[in-house]
Amino acid sequence: MRRGFALFAGVASEILRASAREAEALGYGSFWVNYPGSIDGIAALAAAAGETRRIELGIGVIPLHTRGPASIAQGIRAHALPVARLLLGVGSPNPGALLRVGDGVRALRAELPARLVVAALGPRMCRLAGEVADGVLFNWLTPEHARRSAEWVRAGALAAERRPPTLFAYVRAALGSAACDRLAEEGARYQAIPAYAAHFTRMGVDPVATAIAARTPADLVAALAGWNGAVDEVVVRAITAEDTVEENLALLRAAKPA
Repeated sequence: MRRGFALFAGVASEILRASAREAEALGYGSFWVNYPGSIDGIAALAAAAGETRRIELGIGVIPLHTRGPASIAQGIRAHALPVARLLLGVGSPNPGALLRVGDGVRALRAELPARLVVAALGPRMCRLAGEVADGVLFNWLTPEHARRSAEWVRAGALAAERRPPTLFAYVRAALGSAACDRLAEEGARYQAIPAYAAHFTRMGVDPVATAIAARTPADLVAALAGWNGAVDEVVVRAITAEDTVEENLALLRAAKPA
């Protein structure tokens, strides 16, 4: 199973650059940033692109209800992101999520040759992703629920008579007690979002049960092994105590692909 690494797009540029270089050197398959509110994840990903030559570059995900396909395509061109390596993630909250995502994917295909990744939580969005996307990005879920979600995705692909998309999963990971405390805080923030609250209820777990709160590097490696066979690529979403270069590199090295 391939492995990716992901950072909050708002971390310092030196963290993005150093982590992208190290991820490529260690054999990670992809390097991702998110798109949090007012922070332009496209610009953040461009910093990583400038430091790498081979690793795939993911953005997960751009909300289509706040930034439309034409603007996304313009931003990617303006920052000269290498579309051959790009994993362009999009998503949308309700109401109107299914229609917005379906239309958005079609519009982006007409604009860019990049691979399109759809963020999916529930069964209907998973099926839509199977019908239209090149990849699916799961988030805040257990390996067991990832397998169930994969079945929904494959059902959508089968109905559309197309090859199933690549399955990615953001798996938040913290290393050390202070980082684990911060992970718990992030989980609580997501628990307060209605769509995610329903998602956690559907799985019957608390947010932190979907993540890896590791006290030691060995704990991290053991927890990642539990994802074997659940998806095509686990994307380790870094949670650190202080957002330093050293903390992120330590986590990246501890979680490196075998």
